[in-house]
Amino acid sequence: MTTNLKNMTEGKPGKLIFSFAMPLMVGNVFQQLYTVVDAMVVGQILGVAAMAALGAADWMNWMMLAIVQGLAQGFSIRMAQEFGARNFEQLRKTVANAVILAVVCSLLLTVVGQLIVGGALKLLQTPSDIFGDAQLYLRIMYAGIPAVMAFNFLASILRALGDGRTPLYAMAISSCTNIALDLVFVGGLDTGIGGAAVATVIAQCCSAIFCFLRIRKIEILHLKKSDFAINMNLCKILLRLGSPMAFQNGIIAIGGMIVQSVVNGFGVAFIAGFTATNKLYGSLEIAATSYGYAMTTYTGQNMGAGKWKRIRKGMRSSLVIAILTSLVIMAAMILSGKWILRGFISGDNAEAAKTMAVAYEYLVIMSVTLPLLYFLHVIRSCIQGMGNTVLPMVSAMAEFVMRITTVAVLPRWIGESGVLYAEAGAWLGADVILTVSYFYLIHKLAPREKKGKAIF
Repeated sequence: MTTNLKNMTEGKPGKLIFSFAMPLMVGNVFQQLYTVVDAMVVGQILGVAAMAALGAADWMNWMMLAIVQGLAQGFSIRMAQEFGARNFEQLRKTVANAVILAVVCSLLLTVVGQLIVGGALKLLQTPSDIFGDAQLYLRIMYAGIPAVMAFNFLASILRALGDGRTPLYAMAISSCTNIALDLVFVGGLDTGIGGAAVATVIAQCCSAIFCFLRIRKIEILHLKKSDFAINMNLCKILLRLGSPMAFQNGIIAIGGMIVQSVVNGFGVAFIAGFTATNKLYGSLEIAATSYGYAMTTYTGQNMGAGKWKRIRKGMRSSLVIAILTSLVIMAAMILSGKWILRGFISGDNAEAAKTMAVAYEYLVIMSVTLPLLYFLHVIRSCIQGMGNTVLPMVSAMAEFVMRITTVAVLPRWIGESGVLYAEAGAWLGADVILTVSYFYLIHKLAPREKKGKAIF
């Protein structure tokens, strides 16, 4: 079962990147669909307070998910480079050693997550009336970290080999499972916010199993016992790629949690409105994330093959596609934003009206600055595909500084609304660092290009 694998070292870069990103985009639509349905079911059935509890848990939940995704994606960079170089024996050893690291990391994160939940929510000044629900939701989600790691790791292996379709099918299965279980657990069995968390964990297990069954059919990934011999040098390389990406995502999440702690001081209606739009955040960046994954795979494979010129061509093509996409999404969200947000917010009282006002203002701000986010995803992913995950980590620190500076300064000048500009400020800060980093790395590749040197 190797027909879905794609060699991205030959052919037109723009066409390759776009065609690879499309199934990832559809898969991300399914992933965001069940995130949105989670919020809609909670908001419509359990009310504004439950929606606020979901929001209070959002960044802590995203932090663990982002760390897992960072590790998985970092490990896959080496796999993409080896696939591009057609070094299949070393590819198998890399996958096997990465499996060991993924298992260890997921278990450690699960334990740490359970230990920090209560203290972290208190540190974030989570209101007492939503504290219990937020803590319950996070404990269940953290218990499911191994399932989240399994899916993200297996999907990253497939993407590294150019297979964007299998993760799509997995996400479709996961999404349908999650939506059905949401309706059963929360709507039918009245299990509250905990039922929404359980539904998500079960859905992740289903998507992981599907990816595993597909990987077993790929001949070049038939692992032998000897492949699992721990290679310390290889493990160091994998951790050197994965750790900065995990740290990068963790720093971004910590910045988000600081923003959330400020938001938590503005009352339940503001928290609920902020949360409603944050639930659309993933939908806004669906295409950006997909172009990013495509760019990492494209760059990684061409690095492995020693085709440096194609990296620059792919970068230019990807940026044009990404910016145009962001402009289309921007227009769609501004025009239909209020209608979409009504799916999260129930009631016609003053509290619901304030929630809607906050949510739409936040949505407009993010939509207008969306090109900054799309630029960020493409250029950061290209740099990561080159095998450098440290400079993107530095850009995450810039995000952190800009995000915190924004929430510390703007609310004093323009009131509560100042918090809503935190994301846009963070994107701009990261873009500056990433642009300089990209040209620095491309300049370093120039001598290799003239000599025709390959990475291996």
